[in-house]
Amino acid sequence: MPFAEHPNPETHPDAKRFTAFTRVRTPRSGRTLARWAAGLGLLVLACGFLPWTQNIRSTGKLTTLRPQDRPQTVPSTIGGRIKTWRVQEGQLVQKGDTLAEIVEIKDKYFDPELIERTREQLQAKINSLRENTAKTGALGNQQAALRNALQASLAKARNKVKQAALKIRSDQADLVAAQADYAIAQRQQERQEYLYKQGLKSLTELEQRRLKFQESTAKLQAVRNKLAAAQQDALNANLELTSLDADYADKLAKSESDRRSATGYQFDTEGQIAKMKNELANLSIRAGFYFIKAPQTGYVVRALKQGEGEIVKEGEDLITMMPANPRLAAELYVKPMDIPLLRVGRRVRLQFDGWPALVFTGWPGSSFGTFGGVVQVIDNIDSQGQYRILVTHEPGTEAWPAPLRVGSGVYGWALLDDVPVWYELWRQINGFPPDYVGDVTAYPAGQPTKGGKGGDQKKTNVSSDEE
Repeated sequence: MPFAEHPNPETHPDAKRFTAFTRVRTPRSGRTLARWAAGLGLLVLACGFLPWTQNIRSTGKLTTLRPQDRPQTVPSTIGGRIKTWRVQEGQLVQKGDTLAEIVEIKDKYFDPELIERTREQLQAKINSLRENTAKTGALGNQQAALRNALQASLAKARNKVKQAALKIRSDQADLVAAQADYAIAQRQQERQEYLYKQGLKSLTELEQRRLKFQESTAKLQAVRNKLAAAQQDALNANLELTSLDADYADKLAKSESDRRSATGYQFDTEGQIAKMKNELANLSIRAGFYFIKAPQTGYVVRALKQGEGEIVKEGEDLITMMPANPRLAAELYVKPMDIPLLRVGRRVRLQFDGWPALVFTGWPGSSFGTFGGVVQVIDNIDSQGQYRILVTHEPGTEAWPAPLRVGSGVYGWALLDDVPVWYELWRQINGFPPDYVGDVTAYPAGQPTKGGKGGDQKKTNVSSDEE
């Protein structure tokens, strides 16, 4: 067979006779490399169509979800001098345990029996108030008695006025009778004088008649005097009746003034009692502040004051504590460009410092050493150009490691939509943000988000956000 028409010239029987042919033929290593390159190209092309989970990367540190679980300082409520320490750093204390004891440095509170003496002063004030209340009641009874006496005196004075009026009437009747008797005696005397002049009557009879006339005159004058005296008595009775109101009004006014003074003193005493009760309560509460107690169960991290006898100011921190069983949360910071993609409940994968992990950010199911979490809090304001989010443990997934401590570093990947690898490379090269997704709730463990990358997916998500 001619050499040119042979299907494989290298296997032709005459091929070995031609030296030039052996120099220009393709080396075996080149053909192997070409085959490997072609295989790798096909593999890379196939990998370009593999699913890739878009994510938002962020870093941060471990904190707690509840403010009461975060490290806190225990202050001294009052100023004083440290008497003794009851704990040491690193010790576990229960809520209410005494951490330190302080003593007073203000001379106002030096008296060890201050509370008891204040209580005695308060009791004395209470007794004074009780007696003053009794005095006020007595003054009220005195006023009632004065009013009753006024009514009785007025009734008595009115009776006197009536009696004086009746006596005047009686004396006036006696005066009329005396005047009539006087007129008769006068006429009889005149007739006796006439008869004596005629010689019909003796001088003795005339003198007797004159004596009778003098007696009538004296009786008339006595009756007149008696009537005048009765009139004066009636005038005095009226004056006494009139003066009774003024006399008793003065007594009642004085009694009312005393009663009001006693009432004012009573109110002032009640105010002092209330003030002393307040002071006694403050002293009793202050006595409880001599013992610095643990606000909750936790560990003593650090003593901010050293030694015994050191002076502490009011409100000055003494000890730093860490709660015993905090509810951990990952504090991550996200760029403003990515924050619209996050919602409360979004799934997040976490990697903790000091915990070995093998991470494939695009294939969370293939990662090793990462832990599940969900977005619990998203801040509404930025912090130094980034937004803070809090991520808690995702229910149903592996528990976070027990040795974790607040403040250790953490890395997070917020899981978004599933797209092909070639699309993710194209997005990264062009600097485009990840795709929006429609479902923003927390997904069950082992169920990543579903969805495509096309325009229909975006339209659906935008409409759901508008709704």
